[in-house]
Amino acid sequence: MLAALSIRDIVLIERLDLEFGAGLTVLTGETGAGKSILLDALSLALGARGDAALVRQGAEQGQVTAVFDVPLDHPAAGLLAENGILFEGQIILRRVQGADGRSRAFANDQPVGVQLLRQLAAGLVEIHGQHDDRALVEADAHRSLLDAHGGLGPAAGKVGAAWREWRQAAGLAEMAERRLSAVRAEADYLRAVSDELADLAPQPGEEESLAERRRVMMQAEKIAGDIAEALETVAGGASAMPTLSSLLRRLERKRGSVAGPLDPAIEALARAVNGLAETAAALEVAAHDAAYDPQELERIEERLFAVRAASRKHNVPVDALPALAERMRADLAALDAGEGQLRELQAGVAKAKAAYEAAAEKLSQGRKRAAKALAGGVNAELPALKLERAQFFVEVEEDAPGETGVDRVGFVVRTNPGSRAGPLMKVASGGELARFLLALKVCLAEKASAPTLIFDEIDTAVGGTVSDAIGQRLARLAAKLQVLAVTHAPQVAARAGQHYLIAKEPRGRDRVATDVTRLDAARRREEIARMLAGSTVTDEARAAADRLIVGAA
Repeated sequence: MLAALSIRDIVLIERLDLEFGAGLTVLTGETGAGKSILLDALSLALGARGDAALVRQGAEQGQVTAVFDVPLDHPAAGLLAENGILFEGQIILRRVQGADGRSRAFANDQPVGVQLLRQLAAGLVEIHGQHDDRALVEADAHRSLLDAHGGLGPAAGKVGAAWREWRQAAGLAEMAERRLSAVRAEADYLRAVSDELADLAPQPGEEESLAERRRVMMQAEKIAGDIAEALETVAGGASAMPTLSSLLRRLERKRGSVAGPLDPAIEALARAVNGLAETAAALEVAAHDAAYDPQELERIEERLFAVRAASRKHNVPVDALPALAERMRADLAALDAGEGQLRELQAGVAKAKAAYEAAAEKLSQGRKRAAKALAGGVNAELPALKLERAQFFVEVEEDAPGETGVDRVGFVVRTNPGSRAGPLMKVASGGELARFLLALKVCLAEKASAPTLIFDEIDTAVGGTVSDAIGQRLARLAAKLQVLAVTHAPQVAARAGQHYLIAKEPRGRDRVATDVTRLDAARRREEIARMLAGSTVTDEARAAADRLIVGAA
């Protein structure tokens, strides 16, 4: 709850320190006394837009500090922890507004952004009045209020989780589908190239090996004729080998009869015969080595042409063809695997969608039941608020699937029988709007409300009976929540546990300031009597005030 409010140099307020307790607190005072200044100052601390005009004339800056006592498990405490701000049971929101237009925000004395200030304040306090429209215009607010009233928070959480799982699964499937679409566009090309390379079966280093074999065979072709001719000369039909061999044998037979002179000739002739024999043997080896198969050369040349043609076609070196073939096979395997994975992902999407739809349908049914209950509760409050001819409806209509489900929730009213029902903000007048809001807050107390509620003159332009009904409902709310009410209605003020009087007090000759005073029992009686009688308080007014106070006790 709001425990304390400290204001320095804001408009007509020089220095003000207020403490608040549980239950119903009212703030009263004559028109123009500064009640709106008090709420503007509090709104500044809660993250409202800063304005240099709020700074008291002559001051360099204004400052507002709001202190809240909250339980350790309050969501605002978690928000502080998320932002690394110490929390020990109190949340202190402070705003410093400079006369130069700049402002600074603090939470538990740590500098924060205004957005965080607003997030913290949203869970701590609500300010409502005739022109308040935050909870009554936004469809998302209607939906969250209905869910809170029906205790549907866990079901809504499941729907949100199911929605996120569905969208995540769909996102993964879409990514896989895009990848596969890109591959599918080249699938025919991949298969054709893969088949072509599979038939070709290129091997690492094959081009160099083929080129070398071709070079050797082409060189062999050139020298094969010379070798054959030499061999024919040395060992063929025209060879001198037989004649020389026969001559050598004859000379060797005659060596015995003619010793001495023939020896050199015989030895030389023997060397010649042996040399020719060795030459013939060497030429035979050379002829064997130079021998080639023209068909094999043709095959080598065809193979070399084929791998080089593939190299040019795919714009890669010949030695890179084996790697290209492997990559093509891998891409095709990935395509096949991707198709299977995509089917699995699509099955997951279908499963997640079914889970979401089941959870959303269950939540929708719960919302429809809660809508009847909430409408019934609000309509039960309306007669006492002099809206007996009005009707309040909670419409739950089908909407596009989303994180919050498949429902669009709207608060609509019919203010007179026979008239067309329409959105609350468009159909209800200012006074009616405030009373509808009060009826809603009574029904939503403890379920969909901040722990502190502030009502700004929601009893304006209504009679005594309606003011009393408003006072009763504020008191009922105050039994569960902290309620602060700025009011002109004595029937409301009489039900308060704390009563503050807002008044302008002179400060010198030409300056006034707004003061706020907590009233004791006697002064409270006098203020309620003033609210009843006007500027002149009579004994009859004091007696009437006593009756109101006693009747409200």
